Amino acid sequence: MDATYDERLAEFARERLDGRPLPDDLRVLLVAQWEGRNDLGRLLDLAFFGPGELHPLLDTGYLSEAELADPEMQAVNAGAARMAAYLKLVAEGGKGWVGYWLHPDEPGCRPIELDTEFTLWPMSGSTLSEGVAAEQAHLRDEPDVRLAYGRLAEELAALGLPLGAREYDALDDGDYAVDPEKLMENLVEEERARLGLG
Repeated sequence: MDATYDERLAEFARERLDGRPLPDDLRVLLVAQWEGRNDLGRLLDLAFFGPGELHPLLDTGYLSEAELADPEMQAVNAGAARMAAYLKLVAEGGKGWVGYWLHPDEPGCRPIELDTEFTLWPMSGSTLSEGVAAEQAHLRDEPDVRLAYGRLAEELAALGLPLGAREYDALDDGDYAVDPEKLMENLVEEERARLGLG
């Protein structure tokens, strides 16, 4: 990897992953985007956040003053802000945004998706690239998702991004140790109780 990007990669890790090491596939994808090589981003339909871009769960700029003053909305926003500690989004793509589920009770760094309605979607695979490739395979003009994923895996490998799971059936499809959607509901309920909402 070109050393000219080391500081930029370190900054991305600090801002987006609380300083955790960047997964190898994420490093490859980031450098490709920064070098203007859009082939990988195009195949996976990803656009990585730039410095200072606000986490979607922390962005309340689209809400009116009345909405911001509403106690129910305040509970939702407070719960979402707490959730952002575990949901580390790195790019626009998929149904909205993609990133990592990093709850302390989770044994590893799992890919996850957040849609524009703030619904959380577990992803297949053990890496972000695998998870996004699995999603993209469903969108390809191919009746067999296994074939679509295999072809996409070959295209990505040819561009310097080999997937650990080269076949669709080899993707890690295990449950998350902590259900993200359930945790989000619980955090919002805790905030509702804190605000005295019934």
